[in-house]
Amino acid sequence: MNEKRKRYIGLDVHKHYLVALGVDADLNVVLPMRRVELSNLESWMKKNLTKQDEVVLEMTTNTWQLYDELSEYAGLVTVVHPPHVALITRSQVMNDKIAASILARLLAKGLLVGVWVPPQEVRELRGLVAQRQKMTRLATQAKNRLHAVLQRHHLKPPAGNPFAKANNNWWQALRLGKLEKMNMQSDLETLQFAEGQEGRVEKEMTMIAAEDEKIGRLMHITSFGVITAVTVFAAIGEIARFSEPKKLVGYAGLGARVHDSGMTTRTGKITKAGRRDLRVALVEAAHIAAQYHPHWKAELARLQPRLGYNKAIIAIARKLLITVWFVLQGKPDKYAEPQAVAQKMLKFAYAVGKAKRPKGQTAAQFARLRMDALGLGSELTSIPWGSKKPIPLPPSKLKERSDVPNLS
Repeated sequence: MNEKRKRYIGLDVHKHYLVALGVDADLNVVLPMRRVELSNLESWMKKNLTKQDEVVLEMTTNTWQLYDELSEYAGLVTVVHPPHVALITRSQVMNDKIAASILARLLAKGLLVGVWVPPQEVRELRGLVAQRQKMTRLATQAKNRLHAVLQRHHLKPPAGNPFAKANNNWWQALRLGKLEKMNMQSDLETLQFAEGQEGRVEKEMTMIAAEDEKIGRLMHITSFGVITAVTVFAAIGEIARFSEPKKLVGYAGLGARVHDSGMTTRTGKITKAGRRDLRVALVEAAHIAAQYHPHWKAELARLQPRLGYNKAIIAIARKLLITVWFVLQGKPDKYAEPQAVAQKMLKFAYAVGKAKRPKGQTAAQFARLRMDALGLGSELTSIPWGSKKPIPLPPSKLKERSDVPNLS
């Protein structure tokens, strides 16, 4: 098959079927519109696709499963972000045939930029993060409904956590209508289920962070814990995709809108055009950093009078993301406080548990090895630990040699 007969096939994917339409390099239709049930997709691909074909589809549910299946039969499969397609073309009339035709024609003329296709391990990590977020939302909804019960009946909740299992008898003793009491019991059970699943996912994240050196590096960044580190790493994937920090900032949607035309140059709000999960994680981390870390507290004090609190937090989130880029390149966070990092690593060691720590390490040994790998805290001899006595640290091996091991 020569170059002139190369086909560019657009797929408009739906829940149970897809619509395919193919054109050649001159935009002549060479594969008329076909509706293909997803249950018959493999048979259709065997009969109609060749390694000469280029296929394009928009991001949707189960995109990566479709990508893997199509890649076995087509020469190149491109996945595009729907808003990017909308920026290129707008149609007053839209149906499945037109959607597939637009994708095929844009692909044929090289006007589409495909998204990065994450490897299987990154897909699974993103799925884990999404599952935790789903359980968190479910728990929050149940808590809101239970709080509404208290407000309706002007009740004072038990001290501490009103939703703790120890307070179940208090909730059961409330004088409520039959149906309202049934709903209340359902919400309590939903809350306990969601929190149990959330804890299960977080435990798995902790194990992953203990095994993955790059995620371990991210944890020493100010205000980054296990969940933030895993979320950020899952969203970014391979850091080599970003040749410079500003490209990562754009990927997160934390860069400012820019209008530069003629004699007019304006900047506006952040684009919000990137991964929302990455942006949200960085903004949450920025709030914590600006509250507790000396450098970021000073940065907030410097920026807030000019920008206001919200914009100052966004600016700090952007700076933290730049720090992420450097850390994943193998460099330490230059604002990291060794003692605070040591406390974080000791807490991490206890969360991992003795049975899961390498070679039966003590928590202090685990923390010291992590600190040495980051090139931090060689002068520390102990870690302050609340009201208890400081936890002694083994001697740092950084004092014995000049090279500093790198986790990346």
